Amino acid sequence: MSNHLFDGLFSQHNPEAILAKLPDGRSYSYQGAIETSARFAHVLAGFGIQKGDRVAVQVPKSIEAALLYIACVRLGAIFLPLNTAYTPAEIAYFLGDATPALFVCDPAKADVMRDVATTAKARFETMGVLSSNNPDAGSFITAAKSADTDFQNASCAPDDLAAILYTSGTTGRSKGAMLSHDNLLSNALTLKDHWRFTSDDVLLHALPIFHTHGLFVAINATLAAGSSMIFLPAFDLDSIIHYLPSSSVMMGVPTFYTRLLSDARFTKDLVSHMRLFISGSAPLLAETHNQFEALTGQKILERYGMTETNMNTSNPYDGARRAGTVGFPLPGVEVQICDPETGAQLADEEIGILEVRGPNVFVGYWQMPEKTAEELRENGFFITGDLAKKDTDGYIHIVGRSKDLIISGGYNIYPKEVELALDDEAGVLESAVIGVPHPDFGEAVVAVIVPESDDFDPAQALENVKEKLARFKQPKRLEIIDALPRNTMGKVQKNILRDRYQESFQ
Repeated sequence: MSNHLFDGLFSQHNPEAILAKLPDGRSYSYQGAIETSARFAHVLAGFGIQKGDRVAVQVPKSIEAALLYIACVRLGAIFLPLNTAYTPAEIAYFLGDATPALFVCDPAKADVMRDVATTAKARFETMGVLSSNNPDAGSFITAAKSADTDFQNASCAPDDLAAILYTSGTTGRSKGAMLSHDNLLSNALTLKDHWRFTSDDVLLHALPIFHTHGLFVAINATLAAGSSMIFLPAFDLDSIIHYLPSSSVMMGVPTFYTRLLSDARFTKDLVSHMRLFISGSAPLLAETHNQFEALTGQKILERYGMTETNMNTSNPYDGARRAGTVGFPLPGVEVQICDPETGAQLADEEIGILEVRGPNVFVGYWQMPEKTAEELRENGFFITGDLAKKDTDGYIHIVGRSKDLIISGGYNIYPKEVELALDDEAGVLESAVIGVPHPDFGEAVVAVIVPESDDFDPAQALENVKEKLARFKQPKRLEIIDALPRNTMGKVQKNILRDRYQESFQ
């Protein structure tokens, strides 16, 4: 029987090749991964999990957690990874919404999560790692140790669901994006080709795997190419520097690169053998891009994707990787930039809502038909909610989220433009620009600044940007903060800043 995603990721590879090397000294070959995922699939089946059932998972990053995803694919179950930082109250929402047949959690959280699963009427199991010296491997691993290493995969068509990933939920309820076997496989094959992955590559994997970046972009692209991974539990600067000489590719979020640049051990010689550095999940500052190139001689490749679509655009592998842009649409992906009111396509250099269409675009939102209809057009284009423009050379620039648009005195203000002006100022490490209620203008521009040092002069910075920005774009206030609030993937959480400063002009 054909299993669209599993067959597409595993059918062509040398079974003896190494898939993952782990910092504890263990490793998994491709054959070992197939056998372990078979054990896991048998355990799932033994628990009564059937094709189409949801399997919710909140466990620390491990190769076993990744292979549980593969086991779900093989069984035809729908994998639902959950952020390890979510509290029991947050988990209760996801389990209540997705109604999974099974919830797998960290053994260390069993006492607080068992009741949550019971309330949601989900079977409850715990999962650690499959190693002989692990004193608390959990009930799932214990069951897997005696399971068969051969499994007859469920028949799964391209349109069958493989995963549900919940959006970050910075406004309103988190939405469950339904991703099909072909959504994931088509994107993995495209990225493999576009980024020139081969079986000779070794990916340094330090991303979380409850998110599309670490789970689907990194792991699926590796599997599609028959590459290897050095699979780290998290980003640790010492570990990254230790393993870079053994790697050929690294995927990261912008903070990975800023932290590397701050360490004297990170040198051109250390990475002279590296083939590719990729950044995503949050905007990469042009300054970081330029500093990285000046130090290493290599240009970071920035790309753009979403939970609902996986990857949409990428700077070129060959050709100019332009700082501040996310490149061109990937092969097979269409993009258009439209007027948010009329839906009409806009000309180059005009800012509008970015829409995408392609085999990577999700099926819809779980149990939210009205929201799906709002954001997925009948012609297949997905309204991303991201404000963007296309320059005359065809490069896509992401300038913010539509919900972050500031309307002050009837004028539209794009925060990114103000942030770029502020970031160029001496003494500014980074900035975030928000709109807050104002009695005269409706909204006013507030700039939140992380300074490089205590002697930063905010009044002078405000005076300087007056030369760069029209008066209606200029910040009415400037607030100093030690660090911008970010989510686990490094995105600035402007909703938190808006809440904090919403009474600035009251």
